[in-house]
Amino acid sequence: MNAPPLVAIRAFQISAKGQFDSESEVPSPCVSVCRMTPDRSRCEGCLRTLHEIRAWPRASGAERRAIWAALLRRAGVVLPKELE
Repeated sequence: MNAPPLVAIRAFQISAKGQFDSESEVPSPCVSVCRMTPDRSRCEGCLRTLHEIRAWPRASGAERRAIWAALLRRAGVVLPKELE
C-alpha cells in the first residue's frame, strides 16, 4: 500500500479550509521537501515543474488553481471539486 504524496495531504487540508475558493490567496503547494527529481523534471515534494515554481509568485488565483490541478493529476490524486 502506497502512502499518499505529501502534496495530496496538503491539498486535502487546503480544500477542507475552503482556501481553493480564494481568488488571490491560493496557498502554495510547497511541502518543504525542496529537491528536484534526478531528471530535473519536477520537485520531489510538491511535484511542480521548474516553470510552475518560477511562475507561482506572479500567478493569479486561477493560474494557481491550474498549477494545483496539474500537479495533483501528476500524482494520480482525485481533484478537489474546486479544482475540477
